[in-house]
Order: sequence, then C-alpha cells, then structure tokens
Amino acid sequence: MTNSYCEALGIHVPALEMVTAHPEASTYRLMIVVLLEQGRPMTLPEVAERFAQASVASVDTALRALKRCRPARPPVYRDGDRYALDPHDHDLDLLVFVLGLRPPRWSAPRPEAKERKEAPALSGPDVPLSAAELHEAWREANLYGWSAQRIAICILDAHRQAMAPAEVLAFLASLTPMHPLRETDTRWGRPTPILILDDGRWALEPGHPWLLSARKAVRDRLALVRKWAAMRPDPAAFQASQRASELRSARHADELARLRRVVVHAFPPAAPQAVVLVDVAARELTTHAPDELSRVREGLNDDDVIAGLAVRPLLRALRYDPGPRRLADLGPPQKTRRLNRRGRTLRITTPLLVWGSCGIGRPFGDEQRLRRYLSAGQTTKLHRRLEADAKALFALYQYGRLHGAVRLRWGFLDEMIPAPWVHPDETRLYGLKARAHDLELPLEVVVGSAPAWEDPWGRARRCRVVSGGDRWHRSLVDETGTMIEDRDVQLARLVLQ
Repeated sequence: MTNSYCEALGIHVPALEMVTAHPEASTYRLMIVVLLEQGRPMTLPEVAERFAQASVASVDTALRALKRCRPARPPVYRDGDRYALDPHDHDLDLLVFVLGLRPPRWSAPRPEAKERKEAPALSGPDVPLSAAELHEAWREANLYGWSAQRIAICILDAHRQAMAPAEVLAFLASLTPMHPLRETDTRWGRPTPILILDDGRWALEPGHPWLLSARKAVRDRLALVRKWAAMRPDPAAFQASQRASELRSARHADELARLRRVVVHAFPPAAPQAVVLVDVAARELTTHAPDELSRVREGLNDDDVIAGLAVRPLLRALRYDPGPRRLADLGPPQKTRRLNRRGRTLRITTPLLVWGSCGIGRPFGDEQRLRRYLSAGQTTKLHRRLEADAKALFALYQYGRLHGAVRLRWGFLDEMIPAPWVHPDETRLYGLKARAHDLELPLEVVVGSAPAWEDPWGRARRCRVVSGGDRWHRSLVDETGTMIEDRDVQLARLVLQ
C-alpha cells in the first residue's frame, strides 16, 4: 500500500496500532498517523471510527477528544469538513520521526571509539586534594553554586601550604572565571578552617572537620565529570557532523530559492470572474478575465509554489489540481490573541497583519464595491483594485519569507507570529546578517512600509552589521549611525563590493 503522503515523506505506510502505546502519542498525533495510514483527507467522525477499530477509544470519546485538540493546525489543514496533511510541512517530517515512523536522516556523533586510559580511583576524604584533581573537576566550570570559603579551602588543601590571596585567585582564574571568591574575602564565619596569618596569607587549620566535606564535594564532582566525559562525542566528529548539517541546510536553501513562486488572487473567490497572478521572482502582474481561466491553469503549471488567501478552496474554484506543488495560505497563522486576564481577545485578520508587517493601511478593496464594479461591467476599475490587493498579498508573502514570521501590531501589541509558508532552511534576515558580518560586507535594506512596486530598491539604505558581543546578537546600523529595528526591514540584500 502506498499513498502520496508517505511517498513525499519517504516512509512506509504506518498502522495506527503501531503508535498507540508510544509515549509521545497524543490525540492530535494519532490523528496524523490515521491520515498517513489512509493517505487521503478524512472527516473527524471517520478518524474517530478508526480510533475505535484500533481500540484507542470509543467513537464518541474519540470524537470529543478530536474536537478539543485543535485539529486544524499545521501540518493538518481543514478543507470543508475534511482534514488533510501538508506533506511539505517541516513539522510533519519531525513528528513522523518523533513517533518512530522513520529512522534518523543521519547518524548522531557517538562517543569516541578509541580506548580511554583508565582513570585512577578516587581517594577517600582522608586524603588531601591535589592540584590535578582541581584542574580536572573545575576546568571551565561554573562555581557560583559553591561558597567562597569552600573554594579557598580546596585550593589551600591541594597546595598544602599557606598562600597569598592573590596566589589563590591566580590559580582559580587559570581554571575558571565563574566563581564567587574575591581577594578581599576575610570574614569566613566561625568556626572556620582558614587562618589569616600576620603577613596576610591564608592557611588551613590541620584536621579541621570541614576539610572532609570539601574533599568529598570535589571528588563527587570529579566522578560526574568523568562520567560525562565518557558519554561526550569526539569533538572532531561533532564538528564534522555540524558542518555536514549546515551543508545540507545550505543545499536545501538553494533548492528552495530556485522554486518558481506565484501569488494568486481572485474575485469572487468562490466563482472567480477575474484572476491576478503575481510572478514573485520577476515582480510581474498578469490579470485574466473569466474567459481566460484556462490560461490561468496553464500558467500555474509552470510554478512550484502557489500562495494566496484560502489557497486550496481558491484553486478548487479555478478547477485546478495542484498535485505535489507547495501551497502557501496567506491567511492569519493565528486566529486570535488574548489581551488580558479577563479574557478579552483580539481577532487577527489578514488586513491587520498586512498593515502591521508592511504598513499598508487599506490593503484590500471593499467587497461590496468590487461586486458593483463586476455587475456594472467596470472591468478596468475591478482589475486595478484586484491588482492592488495582489500587491498587498505579495508584500505580506515577501515579508514572511524575509523574517520567517509576520508582524502583529495593535495598540500596545508588537509581536511576531511564525509564518507557516517559510521553511526553516530558507535564507532569512538573520542568515543574511550573519553572512554579512562574517564576510565584512554591507547590507542594503528597505525600511518602513512596503517598497514601491516599480522601484523596490529606490529607498534602500546601506547598513553595516554590528555584533552585540556574541554570535547570536547582531544589529543593523546605517551610514548615519542610526540603529535599524529588524522588524522594520522590508527587503534586504548583500552588497558585493
């Protein structure tokens, strides 16, 4: 038995009975397994019947659970009363792996296969510490959970002599910078095994009972360090695996970048009388009348990704079967947003996201006015308004591709919502900034509202990427020294000097 879902994921057709006892199984995930198993869209009662056949739950109990689990969320989408899978969704491939339906795509680095030298047995608390033990136990360790007094006791015990505070700090600094000990620490509390000599040096009181607990603490940590070291993979193998993963992602990003993309917009959506196609790469608009719908279908055959509002019902209205093509629904990825504890909610709409992301105040024409244009035969006005709508959808689609999310702004809210039509491997603004920083190249960015259709780079500003102190935080600074907020960027590209 084969089906398109399993073929796209490269897995064998699963059986629901294989997964019911899996610890990661939930109602939603079991529904995904049923859809994979059947290889077709299904209604919730049909899924509940399959649950009952597999002895997961009775039909009534399963149906109630399915309705409560929010079934219409990626990678599942709802089309009428039926629920289906998007085989191109990244989360679906991950869920298939989590449920044990496919093996790993690549092997994880294993601990070093070479023989390790047998570590010497740990001494008891009656034996003083050694400098070698401290080196092994405290190397690059976070010692903020240790008291300054205990740290000083361990160092003095390992050196078996009185030491100046600066010598203690120097030895500790050679192991780790993360510790609470300070040279001015002299109030150790009473009774303390640390004696302050007349010349200011620190010494230990022989035979003090606190020495035993300090030695035990170091050797307990040493045992853990050795245990972790035995499980740690070979650093070279780990780096090789990381480079291979980055190379795979880069290759996949190149494949995704080469896909031909189109944004489709039509009116009325249920029975299109005018259709606008936007070629994403060429930024070209093509408007078709009702007698040209066959040309629309022919044009869509050349594309790999089709985006639009309620794209699946729209393609069905156009009598077009997308087959294995990727579909991007530009409707709100999230329907509502809770505003306060009293339960007040904000209804998220596509116009709200277009305004928040691209700064277009009235992105779509009034439906009643469009119907008047249509009934009065005012084709020019209808097409002009639909083309403006398609440009707004195109701007939202491009913003989502650049950031991996769309922007929700309303009152005090200003947050990003992940865009489901963007694959994690696609190159986004974060990756562009990282590349510009590594190559020491500037970026050209368009900031503010959506760029002009005729000259998208007319408002471009040249920026440099400034590191924020670590590799994860990088900021854009323009030629005047003004810092640019990432969320305000509409377009970005490297400037190859």
